[in-house]
Amino acid sequence: MNPNYQIVNAKKLRKTDSFFLGITMKRNFYILVMLIGILFIPQSSYAQVDFNKRPDDDLGNVEDEFQEHFFEALKQKGIENYDRAVVALQKCLNLNSKLPVIYFELGKNYNKLKNFGAAEDALKKAIDMQPDNVWFLDELYDVYYQQDDIKNALKTIKQLVKYHPDYKEDLAALYVREEKYKQALSILDELDAEYGLSESRDAMRNDIYSITGNADDRIDNLKQRIANSPNNEDNHLKLIYRYSQTRDFKNAYKAATNLLKIKPDSKFVHLALYKFYLQDDKVKEAINSVKIVLTSPEINANAKAKVLKDFVAFVAKNPEYETDLIDITSLVDENKDAQTHHDLGQYYLKAGDKVKALSNFKEALKQNPNDYKLIKDVLLLQIDIKDYNSALTESERALTLYPAQPLLYLVNGVAHNNLGHPQKAIDNLEMGLDFLVDSPNMEADFYSELSLAYKALNNISKSETFAKKAKALKAQL
Repeated sequence: MNPNYQIVNAKKLRKTDSFFLGITMKRNFYILVMLIGILFIPQSSYAQVDFNKRPDDDLGNVEDEFQEHFFEALKQKGIENYDRAVVALQKCLNLNSKLPVIYFELGKNYNKLKNFGAAEDALKKAIDMQPDNVWFLDELYDVYYQQDDIKNALKTIKQLVKYHPDYKEDLAALYVREEKYKQALSILDELDAEYGLSESRDAMRNDIYSITGNADDRIDNLKQRIANSPNNEDNHLKLIYRYSQTRDFKNAYKAATNLLKIKPDSKFVHLALYKFYLQDDKVKEAINSVKIVLTSPEINANAKAKVLKDFVAFVAKNPEYETDLIDITSLVDENKDAQTHHDLGQYYLKAGDKVKALSNFKEALKQNPNDYKLIKDVLLLQIDIKDYNSALTESERALTLYPAQPLLYLVNGVAHNNLGHPQKAIDNLEMGLDFLVDSPNMEADFYSELSLAYKALNNISKSETFAKKAKALKAQL
């Protein structure tokens, strides 16, 4: 299925270097003034207008009237009163129907009004008068493109390419719309050879490869780029990625080691190498690559977090390398993001080190204080290690953020019970029960804590009642 390319003309490409900005076709005012000046230059093919000529009869100055209507049209178009601009331009035509600029301006205004049939007719008349005028052709191209009339858009842009080769990129995009991928790639190759590589053309090329599913062509193109420019690190990295994407890990590893030979100081290559080393059980080399990644300022935090996460997962399966994990995490103590701390917390939790797990969860919570999942992880561990004062403080803070979460009331009640505040425990537990929906396990926990609280208050009857409720629920689980 084709991507719905939004094409921007070649002049705009030079300004933005972005292919996917959409058709706007807005001209700067100085271009319009220049265009008007050019088109008003006397030419032998049509009647002349001398705006300096004074009236010599009683009929008034026709030229002055024409000029008044024309600039009224420009003014109305400038304030987006396109229908009024059309009226003014029609008055211009009544005075002089042989100026192509009038049909051009009519075409632009009709285009803005989405009256594409009238726009096409007007612009074709302008082009008949001046077949090589790029601005006329460009506007007609926009008329066709807005209607998704790719056949006529292609025909028009092929004319434009004769005058401005920069339009070739638009032509390539239209070929993609027409599913003529070989023609599109051929044009992209021509542009790359003439102007060098660009992100916009690479994006289009990759879209074509993705549509056609031709991974070999994509890889061959990258290999050719490397042959032409062996020191370009970016092409090597793209080749590694593409091989990995097709699960050709042997060639991906080969491409990575080749880059390391050419650029021994490359940092980005280690984003791939550490994985290959781990797969080949070259743990020492993998650890070295991980350290290079984590200490390289040019590698962004997200990439570092992913590498650290992978290494944490590796150590979880190979605990004999925990010392190396501690050494590695110490390298990024100041830069670890919330996700990294969370992953480390999960690792230590699985390893049975609840204190270290809690420490990492708390660090993650400092960065994302409103993250409910982190709040829950911290609170449950605080209860687990019997840090009831911290659990009480954190649960009360959390309740201001999430007043309808029953778990927070339960944790708060547990903390109050263990700190010797049974009445406060009861108040919070009963409030939490109001928010509890279809969770028999948690409901049983609420009843158990209420039983303990009433027992502490010497209300044995209620204590036994809640104890029985808890027991009944647990029996059903």
